[in-house]
Amino acid sequence: MAKDKELYDKNEEVKNNETNLEETLEKAEETVEETVKESVKEDSTACDKSDNDNLDKEVHRLKAELDEKSKQCEEYVNMFQRVAAEFDNYKKRTAKEKSEIYDSALIDVVKAFLPVIDNIERAVDALNKGADSNTLEEGINLIYKQFKEVLGKLEVTEIEGVGSTFDPNKHNAVMHVEDESYGENIIVEELQKGYRCKDKIIRYSMVKVAN
Repeated sequence: MAKDKELYDKNEEVKNNETNLEETLEKAEETVEETVKESVKEDSTACDKSDNDNLDKEVHRLKAELDEKSKQCEEYVNMFQRVAAEFDNYKKRTAKEKSEIYDSALIDVVKAFLPVIDNIERAVDALNKGADSNTLEEGINLIYKQFKEVLGKLEVTEIEGVGSTFDPNKHNAVMHVEDESYGENIIVEELQKGYRCKDKIIRYSMVKVAN
């Protein structure tokens, strides 16, 4: 009986030890599990914080870059507005200068012909006073000569007519005749004299052309 009781006590002790061991293992597992969870949580929090920090840095970088681009765009707009204003002023100034040059040239031309007008008025006055035909003829020839001198000063010259070869760049053929006494495309009559200023045609000669 004593042995049985001893065996029983030992068996109970073993059972208690097994129970305590299981409980200890369970607590250890729970502790490890909690520790792992906390570690994962801390790592996750650290990662989230790191990601947020990186995101904030990227946002700040992009914002700074956007501000810089906006500043550049504003500078370009201001530059364009200045150039547009300067170009508009240039066009106005050029138009004004062109108008002034034209007016100045016109005045010079009119001034050149004023002496001719004076002589024409004198001729008309002489005619009204009963001047003889010889005096009038002399006055008209003088006016004609003076008029041609003024044209010469303005570099206006007559286009060559009778006896010259027809040139469509200078002449306007309004009549045509067949005449063996003239060469081919020779101007035989000038119906209206033509003029040019330097290389620019003012008025084409109206001519009759042979052959």
